Amino acid sequence: MAAPAMLLLLLAVAGLALCAALLWLRRRPAGPEGARGRVCVAVLGDLGRSPRMQYHALALARRGHGVTLLGFLSTKPHSDILCNEKIHIVSISELKVLQVGPKIFQYITKVIAQAIQLFYTMLKIDRPSYILLQNPPGLPSIAVTWMVCLVRRSKLIIDWHNYGYSMMSLIHGKSHPIVQIAEWYEKLFGRLSDYNFCVTNAMKEDLQMNCNIKAITLYDKPAAFFKETPLELQHKLFMKLAKDCAPFKRGTDSIHPVVEKSAFTELDIRNGNVTQVKERPALLISSTSWTEDEDFSILLKALEDYEEYVSDGIKLPSLVCVITGKGPLKKHYNRLIDKMHFKHIQICTPWLEAEDYPVLLGSADLGVCLHKSSSGLDLPMKVVDMFGCCLPVCAVHFQCLHELVKHDENGLIFRDSNELAEQLKMLLLEFPTAESKLYMFRRNLRASKQLRWDESWEQTVLPVFRNN
Repeated sequence: MAAPAMLLLLLAVAGLALCAALLWLRRRPAGPEGARGRVCVAVLGDLGRSPRMQYHALALARRGHGVTLLGFLSTKPHSDILCNEKIHIVSISELKVLQVGPKIFQYITKVIAQAIQLFYTMLKIDRPSYILLQNPPGLPSIAVTWMVCLVRRSKLIIDWHNYGYSMMSLIHGKSHPIVQIAEWYEKLFGRLSDYNFCVTNAMKEDLQMNCNIKAITLYDKPAAFFKETPLELQHKLFMKLAKDCAPFKRGTDSIHPVVEKSAFTELDIRNGNVTQVKERPALLISSTSWTEDEDFSILLKALEDYEEYVSDGIKLPSLVCVITGKGPLKKHYNRLIDKMHFKHIQICTPWLEAEDYPVLLGSADLGVCLHKSSSGLDLPMKVVDMFGCCLPVCAVHFQCLHELVKHDENGLIFRDSNELAEQLKMLLLEFPTAESKLYMFRRNLRASKQLRWDESWEQTVLPVFRNN
């Protein structure tokens, strides 16, 4: 009974909302820009943790479009967004699940409340020519946005990052009624869009074959601010992080009145020169949303093996492992980390400001990616950002990863903790010399002359707006 009940409730709410909207719009004048040129970039999620949608907004604004950026404001967006006069941020509240009754009732209640809130908010904003919507999450945002576009005579563009139902299946299982409804819903309402973008060619083919949706592949590309970080900026960030993160602090035995030291760099206050500390630790970084599609036990087990290598006398550097991000499983993994006792490895899990994250990536020695796509069809944006900083990556294998990571060319692909531990040992054996395998990967990334987001966007997305 859960599936029919949910469907009937959604249809009832949709019908009432549509009737109310039609009556309301008959009395409401168009916004100052009317339907010309304005684009609503929408995500039913945290804007600060939705970099691709922020990049869309900035690219549109730079080309003269007025932009309404709509979503949750749990995390501060990038300063370029906040300072852009053409971008107007509209915040929607992140609703909590009502803790009353069966779980299916709680979920239905939340979906209905979100649908009403999103519908009402989208009717209040200036009328856009296009609504560019991130999926997932698509329930209820795709149906609601389609109705808004119908009422306001706007075009709906969906940017497919993954499938929402595949992410739900990680929690509930593929056979759960909610997952099956979500799959049916996503495929049905996804077909009602006017245009579609997606993140891989594999997803483009799947959308065409299984959903009869024609999409354009827009690969994630690094923004211009993802680049190698000069030593002076590295030192500044390390000293900032040292206030809260012990692994970035220099031992008290190294205090000197004219030298300011972090664990990695030192500044000669007399002349302003910054140099790297001799026998410094290697800086390993991984970023995550702490969700079910990333198994960090793989990395923790590999670090245990690395610790054994060092204890056995293999000449390897000490490690500082930084895992950035927010998410539901962070407390769980922090408890596991607290139980681990290393002599040669330090782990910290800070949350970084949007401006600090690219600086830290550009300062790191090696990136690790544990993203394992729920659908097998999306690519990890964190690897894109790491490559933008010429940072070599070890990434866990899944179906279409080869579209981004070229094994033994710009990084390495592993399948389990044993392979990752062996790769860490191989890459860091001659650290930090130019003869190491790690440095070879960095040279390859520097020579690759990667396409940046703005260039890729102009070639792929701009023609859709120009031609329509």
